[in-house]
Amino acid sequence: MTDTLFDITGRLALITGSSRGLGHALARGLAERGAHVILHGRNLDTVAEAADHLMAETGVEIAYTAFDVTDADAVKEAIAELITTYGLPDILINNAGLQKRAPFTEFEPADWDQVLATNLSSAFYVAHALAGPMARRGRGKIVNLGSVQSVLARETIAPYAASKGGVAMLTKGMAADLARYNIQVNCISPGYFQTDMNTALWQDPDFDAWLKKRTPAARWGQLDELVGTLVYLCSEASNFVSGQNIFVDGGMTSSV
Repeated sequence: MTDTLFDITGRLALITGSSRGLGHALARGLAERGAHVILHGRNLDTVAEAADHLMAETGVEIAYTAFDVTDADAVKEAIAELITTYGLPDILINNAGLQKRAPFTEFEPADWDQVLATNLSSAFYVAHALAGPMARRGRGKIVNLGSVQSVLARETIAPYAASKGGVAMLTKGMAADLARYNIQVNCISPGYFQTDMNTALWQDPDFDAWLKKRTPAARWGQLDELVGTLVYLCSEASNFVSGQNIFVDGGMTSSV
């Protein structure tokens, strides 16, 4: 039993927003542990190039797809085509995300709409398109990407914090509805990692110093450090775990 408890070999996994950054690292982690990975991005050429690079790095076949996660109709159509082409995913990782920064009084309503659509509505759209087929099959794993901003706020990112707080509660709501179908829905909430989205932060000496002082681990997270938690939530080891938000943050949300 222990030999297979965390085994995801042969599982089909769709990772949204995985042509670069955190999503790409998560896709690599799953591929290196035997999963069949489907990369996703909005631009077909970009995600195809990312798939080629990941195949070169891992030596395994990588599939890919492109669609706009903020367009409910496009998501529904793309997921139907994906199932026809590759089969029904065993695992969905809702990772697609966007950050925009501005003081609250200067934040444009259009930017609010874009952040909420990309970070929150997209998770609903993609999961909704897959949940029905997963329920009919009788199993599935869905992992949503939250953030320390699911429970903590910082200036200039109120919409982002609202969207990630929504992701955490969407996770609970989905779990309440889907657990009866043997579908586990959980959330991983990273702390501060050196990703493309955070470039402005980790290149800022003042923020870098603040972050290392504020985080009990006294450092930035490394992307590979998310993979263990992800594999756990995608494997049979977590079959009775649903609706949880696991913080991978070096202790940030546990201290003041």
